[in-house]
Amino acid sequence: MNVATVLSALATLTWAVLVGFLILIVVRTSRRQPIRGAGIYLLSIAVLAIVLTSLSAGLVFVQPEQRGVVISAVSPQGYRETALQPGLRWIIPYLETVVYYPISSQTYTMSIAPTEGQRPGDDSVAARTADGQEILVDASVIYAVNPDSVIQLHIIWQNRYTDDLVRPLARGIIRDAVSQYGVEEVYSQRRSELTEQIKESLLAKLAENGLILKDFVLRNITFSPEYAASVEQKQIAEQQAQQAFFVVEQRRQEAEQARQVAQGQADAAVIQAEGRAQSRLIEAEAEAEALRLIAAALQDNPDLLTYQYINQLAPGVRVMLVPNDNPYLLPLPSLDELSGPAAIGPEPLPTPLPEPSPAP
Repeated sequence: MNVATVLSALATLTWAVLVGFLILIVVRTSRRQPIRGAGIYLLSIAVLAIVLTSLSAGLVFVQPEQRGVVISAVSPQGYRETALQPGLRWIIPYLETVVYYPISSQTYTMSIAPTEGQRPGDDSVAARTADGQEILVDASVIYAVNPDSVIQLHIIWQNRYTDDLVRPLARGIIRDAVSQYGVEEVYSQRRSELTEQIKESLLAKLAENGLILKDFVLRNITFSPEYAASVEQKQIAEQQAQQAFFVVEQRRQEAEQARQVAQGQADAAVIQAEGRAQSRLIEAEAEAEALRLIAAALQDNPDLLTYQYINQLAPGVRVMLVPNDNPYLLPLPSLDELSGPAAIGPEPLPTPLPEPSPAP
C-alpha cells in the first residue's frame, strides 16, 4: 500500500466522520440538546477532509511496470511533455489527472480455437496464397508500449491501441505476406522466411505508433478441406512411390551383390588357373633342367643309361624279347647262366606213351 492510497483512505474516512457528525448535530438540535462548540468541530473536520482529499488528489504512485501521462489544465498543450516515472509523484490537485499505461509485454492472439484468442470464436486470419489457395493463419503478436513514446501513443490511440492498431495491422500484414508465397511454400520450406517477413513489417509499423514488437509467433496454418484432402492423397502417393523406390533399390543391391559374388568366383577361378599354370610352368622348367642334367651326365658316362634301365626291370624277369632287326642294347648273358633250371627257352615236350593194342 502506497502513501497516495493511504491518504485517499484517510480522506474518505474524514468525510464519513464529517457526515456522521453533521447528522448527530441535526439529531441533537431536534431534541433541543445542542452540542457546545459543534460548529468549530464541524469546521475542523471539514477542513481536515478537504486537506486530505487535496493531498490524495495531488500525490500519485506510479508502479514500476507503468508510465503516467499527465493531463493538465494549466499546460498550453493540455498535457505534460514528460511522462511520470515509477514512484511517488506530485501533480496539481483537481487541475491535473494521470492516465497510466503498462510498459510490460502484452500478447494479442488470433486463433481458430474459440477459447484461445482475445476474441471469442474463430478469430484466425483468412489469407489467400499466390496460387489462389485460401488458408487460415493462427498467430500471436507479443508487444509492449515504448516508454519513450507513451505520450505520442496516448495522443494518437489512447487505450484503443490494442483493438484499433495491433489487431488490424497484424492481420493486414499477414495477408500481404501470405499472398507472396505458394501454398506449399507457406507450410513447408519457406515458412520461416514468411515469419521473418511478417515480423520485420510489424516491427516497423508498430514503432511508428509508439509500440515495440517483442516477437511474432506463427502458431498454425489450416487449409480448406478440399486442399487438405489433396495434400493427404499426395502424401500417400509420395509414400507409395518412395516404397517402390526402396524395393527397386533393394533389388538393385541384391543384383549388385550377386554380381560381386560372381565376380569374386571368377576372380578366384582365374587366380586358381594362374596358380596351376604357374605350377606347371615351374614343373616343366624343373623337368627341362633335370633332362639337361641327365643329358650332360650321359654325355660324360654312356653306361649310365644301361644301369638305370637295369634298375627299372622287375627282379624276376629272366627272358627278354627284342626285335630281330634292332641291335642289342644290353649285353647278352653267357651260356653258363642259361644252363640252369631257369634257362631261357621253351620247356621240352613230354614223351608220348605207346597206344594200347586192341583186344582179341
